[in-house]
Amino acid sequence: MTFYLAREVSKVLKRVLAETALELKLLSEKWKLLLAGLIFQYIHGLAARGVHYLHRPGPILQDLGFMFLPELGKERGYISETLFTCIFLSFVLWTFSPFIYKIKRFYTVLIWRRVLAFLVMSQSLRIITFYATQLPGPNYHCREGSPLARLPAPDNALEILLLNFPRGMIYGCGDLIFSSHMIFTLVFVITYHKYGSQPLIKLIGWTVAVIQSLLIVASRKHYSVDVVVAWYTVNLVVFFVDTKLSEMPDRSVGSSSLLPVTNKDKDEGRNKEENLKLLNGNSGDNADLRTRAQTNGKNMENGNLMDSDSNLNVS
Repeated sequence: MTFYLAREVSKVLKRVLAETALELKLLSEKWKLLLAGLIFQYIHGLAARGVHYLHRPGPILQDLGFMFLPELGKERGYISETLFTCIFLSFVLWTFSPFIYKIKRFYTVLIWRRVLAFLVMSQSLRIITFYATQLPGPNYHCREGSPLARLPAPDNALEILLLNFPRGMIYGCGDLIFSSHMIFTLVFVITYHKYGSQPLIKLIGWTVAVIQSLLIVASRKHYSVDVVVAWYTVNLVVFFVDTKLSEMPDRSVGSSSLLPVTNKDKDEGRNKEENLKLLNGNSGDNADLRTRAQTNGKNMENGNLMDSDSNLNVS
């Protein structure tokens, strides 16, 4: 039993090391795009913090979801956050599955490049939307009478740049349309739906997304419109961005150790092909081929070598 476990651990370790080498090679070319996506996460947090200074508490707006869904209450607000944490961690672990599993379907670097592109575009639209119109927050700490509903003017720029982390991220107000939690949830579910392999998990993912939507409204963290807008906006954004990005290679087809062709690889392959043609005395030019086919007064026709003088009719 001990020997079997040691052998399996050794296999997994070899797969991790081999996959790490492949992913590092990809990361060396794609790191700028990944870094830009990560930096934008901070920019998004900075924008959400800034709009809190503009927030003005007021009466809660009439909402159809509030009418039909019972209010969970302040003491049960953790339920939606717990579910979101499970969704987030599950997706992150899945994206690193190529390091463990023998059968691989994607590259971790490439899938996170895609995910960050979806997030950046969705969050950009979100920033524009919640700065265009600030609604009175329905969350408990954003209501009238709460000391957190309005922020005093910052003493210095550092107070804004540090985001008052993590308290400022948890008790934010004003960044309502549309829900950031639903952006992440839907991007993760859509990505797994396309690149995942288990139909049951795909069904569970969409079911959990619906449950998360209902919990957000029931917790009074967002109005129903914030969730509804997120559902169609994120799907449209993913559809649009997905058509602009090059399709990821399916690693389950053929050898899983092959890297996708990069621009550098394409250039090197093109140079090698041109050098090979020069060595063979073949430039690939059709005009040159026709010239070479006609030498010393001889024509090549239908694969037979014929002397041009033999075409004359002798009486």
